[in-house]
Formats: sequence, C-alpha cells, structure tokens
Amino acid sequence: MGKVILEVKELTTKYITRFREDIYAVDHVSLRVEEGKSLGIAGESGCGKSTLALSLMGYYFAPLHYTSGEIVIAGRNITGMKPDDVRKMVLGKEIAYIPQAAMNALNPTQKVISFIEDVIHAHDPSVGKKEIHDNARGMFETLGLPAEVLQKYPVELSGGMKQRVVIAVSVLLLPRVLIADEPSSALDVTSQKMVIKMLRQLMEIGFVGSMIFITHELPLLYNVTDEIMVMYAGQIVEKGTAKEVVFDPLHPYAKGLMGSIIVPEQGLRNVKLTAIPGVPPNLKNPPSGCRFAERCKYVMPECKTNSIGLRDLDGERAYRCILPEKELRALYQREVKTNA
Repeated sequence: MGKVILEVKELTTKYITRFREDIYAVDHVSLRVEEGKSLGIAGESGCGKSTLALSLMGYYFAPLHYTSGEIVIAGRNITGMKPDDVRKMVLGKEIAYIPQAAMNALNPTQKVISFIEDVIHAHDPSVGKKEIHDNARGMFETLGLPAEVLQKYPVELSGGMKQRVVIAVSVLLLPRVLIADEPSSALDVTSQKMVIKMLRQLMEIGFVGSMIFITHELPLLYNVTDEIMVMYAGQIVEKGTAKEVVFDPLHPYAKGLMGSIIVPEQGLRNVKLTAIPGVPPNLKNPPSGCRFAERCKYVMPECKTNSIGLRDLDGERAYRCILPEKELRALYQREVKTNA
C-alpha cells in the first residue's frame, strides 16, 4: 500500500430544509486515496456523489451541514478547523474542486488572467502580478492551452476550452487532492477526450498528487481511475479496483448500473441492456434495512428489516448486501442461464 494522502472515516453530512427536516445525503462514508492514485465515485443522480465532493473539502455552506466523522488530509484532520483557516490553508492547496457545470464557474466580466489573480491573492496577497502572469503562462503552455487564452473573456471561449481553463485554474496551487465532479458532462466526445487526457496529464507531471473522479457513467471510470466506489442513497454499496467493479460487480445496484449502459469495452459489448426499476428512496425518511431493497429483484424479507453493513472480502473489495458472495454469484449465474 502506498502513502495515504486522504482518509475519510465515517463521514456524515446532511441538508437541513427550511422546514427543519434532516436529509442525510452522505451517511457514514469511509474512503482512502493513496498518493499518485485515482478514485472513481459512481452512481445515478441524487445518490450523494456531489454532496460527498463538497463535504470532503471541510467547508460548509447552509443548507449543507457537517454531522460527524473525520477528513484527514496529509495527516491533518480538517473537520475541526475554523472555516477561515480551511479556506486559507486547505482549499486550493491541500484539496481542490472542479464543480459540476464548471463551464459557468468563470466570472463573465473578467478576463481569465484577472480571475487567476483573484484566486492567487485570496491565498497570498503578496504575490506580484508579473509572477502570477509568468506562472499562469507556464502552466497553460505545459497543459497545452494557448497562452493568449489568459487575455480572453469566458464568452470568447468554447465550452471545451472553458472546461480546461477551469481545470487549470483549480490546480494553480498544486493541490494534493483534486476532486473532479462530472468534468466531462455536457461536452461533445472530442472535448470529453481532451478533458480526460488533461486530468491524466495533471497527475503524470505532478501538478496533482491524487484525484477523485465523480460521474454517473460507471464504465468511464475504468479508463480513468484505479479504484471505484459505487454510491446509492448516501451510502457506499460497493468498492474495489476499477476492473473488478466494471467487469465483475457484486452488489445488485452496481450490476444494474453496468447493465443499463452501452459499453464499448471488450467483453461487455454484447451484454443485453436492462433498466433498474423504481426510484431511490426519500432520504428524509430512509428505509431501515437495505436502501436498495424496493428496487432489487433478489430482495428477501430480511433485507427490509436488517441493518446491512459493508462485507469486506480482502480489505480492498467490499459490498453492502445481506447475501454472501457465493450466493450472489450463484443467483447471477442462474439468471444468465435462464436468459440464454
């Protein structure tokens, strides 16, 4: 095992509605990210992926609130830090975030270089303009972005270019961990490839120590990340290597995700498409048993009453289900033979 750069222990965060209702969008989530490695987080919309991303930075805005757990970056627990200290000492330096709809993250009234100046001065007001301009130009050229982009307004850039500029701005302070939240969504295929290539490059040249890549497209993570966690209704339901989770999912929800997407990878091209029935549970009042029980075709009565934790298989592979691995595999195999 390599050096752990980010460790999250039993993190729970919630939204408080205007009616004072608690919605636990992240429920006792634990994860580890090693230096030089990338972690993928997958799940359908509303499963808690983006809330987890925001929660990992330790900087909370209402209606999102921290409840319990630890976020340890490079040996420092940031959950007990004051918000101003987190903003000055952690955000951008230790952990950086590429938000969803990143193409809209730039100020439309500022040139790109002015936006960069504001970001740098928020952390260190003493840095001069020439140093900022020289460093920004060097970084952009290293990442294959034309230096003249620095003098342009966001409206003058294409969607793909804006996305790449936001990524470059996010890593100006060389963060240990970069969180990319759906960075390739809303882009055409060519732009998606360029963005993913750029994210890989950031780690290869050392601008980023490790990465968390969030998407609803589970197969995409096979070519981008080393490990994958699948989220459902605020909980982790499966984790393992990218190869294990994509080609051999164990949890019925993870298996359903793979079965509902057209996959070009060898060995998965001819798999019959299936849909996951139903909708996720309302997290204002989540079920007491398995949260996937109402949608699972293998459900048993005890699934709806028993509290179900993660089953560890080898320390790295785990899944959240009442059925042992051997019984699950037998069910899947029987289904394959029936549909053959």
